[in-house]
Amino acid sequence: MRATRRVLCCMLLQARVRANIAAPGLPRRRERSQLAGKGSKPEPGSREDGAAPILPRPRRIATMQDIATASGVSQSTVSRVLTGASTVVPINPATRQRVLEIARQMRYRPNPLARGLRGSRTMLLGVIVREITDPFFPVAIDAVSAEAAKRGYNVVLGHAHGRADEAIALRAVLETRHCDAILLLGDIGDHPGLLEDLRDTNVTVVAAWQGSAVLPGIATVNVDNRLGMNGLVDHLVGLGHRIFGFIGGGFIEGRPLGDIRERRVAFLERLAARNIEVPAEHLRETQNTFRGGASAFQALVELPRRPTAIVASTDVLAVGALHSANVMGLRVPDDVSVTGFDDLPFAEYMIPPLTTARMPIAEMAAVAVGAAIDENPDGPASIVGLLTPSLVVRQSSGPAPATSG
Repeated sequence: MRATRRVLCCMLLQARVRANIAAPGLPRRRERSQLAGKGSKPEPGSREDGAAPILPRPRRIATMQDIATASGVSQSTVSRVLTGASTVVPINPATRQRVLEIARQMRYRPNPLARGLRGSRTMLLGVIVREITDPFFPVAIDAVSAEAAKRGYNVVLGHAHGRADEAIALRAVLETRHCDAILLLGDIGDHPGLLEDLRDTNVTVVAAWQGSAVLPGIATVNVDNRLGMNGLVDHLVGLGHRIFGFIGGGFIEGRPLGDIRERRVAFLERLAARNIEVPAEHLRETQNTFRGGASAFQALVELPRRPTAIVASTDVLAVGALHSANVMGLRVPDDVSVTGFDDLPFAEYMIPPLTTARMPIAEMAAVAVGAAIDENPDGPASIVGLLTPSLVVRQSSGPAPATSG
């Protein structure tokens, strides 16, 4: 009996819906009867001047057939107008304008999946981020999105949570969404299975912020980490520093990721070229977090021979170091200088403002997006960009303390 009542209720509800909801672009049944009783009035939604009728907002996603019905032309004509396809017989300008106006009123949006099935561009750019909790990557994603928008693209974002298996799954999802290309943000070079899977995809794949290592079959856009670190070391040596500490960070159990690994190597090589030795205990690896930077800084300044300059491989680690210095009552830069790398938006607002190497994020995003979606019959080169960072000197670096030796 309960089942019977439920069925009857559903039938009654459906009947009410059919009675009250009209076809797209038409008034409800009650409204039509009222209009009909007025006799001399024009048809609902019509315009005496022949222009596009003023339509109520559609109750569902509009289709080309809806636009064709409302504008009084064929669906093929609507398709040619909306896609800009060439026609043997020119479309009347007034007809074209009417179709465009009705499409605007109905808030028509092309279906990217249908476009992909027809072989057209979907105007979707897939982005897989290895670790979105790193404050660097929201800035990078914003730059990629802005550059994609300039080219008429929307971004489909996936977060791999630092795991290759999740990145592989995301790649499959993005491909089924018919993305025209896929960008990888963050180091994935330690996962050969993922790289192989990406090389087998039928869309262009471009990797950014991987470090300068070549990824066979995948184009990369990188920053010159060596040049950036050389500038920081030279700046500190010029201020009289001879006792250095280094804080490196990675998300994979202390393993330095591509860019960070390169900065560590460049740091040691630049100091060695200046005959400055860095003891092993002065090199600290931690997670690339504020907490990681704070704990590594504390360990360094508690050494018997305390560094006078501490170079952090990212701004995130440097901010943690500045916090730890404040908690410990150390003055920056009077007691110890601290530098970062990336020049994230918060760097200049720290106390004191952070000396760092500026990562050309917007420029890298432009190169990466261009390499991913621009037509290139041979595909992008293995390395499509190696951009130059720049030294930004602020108040977190200063002369070495007079007592340092």
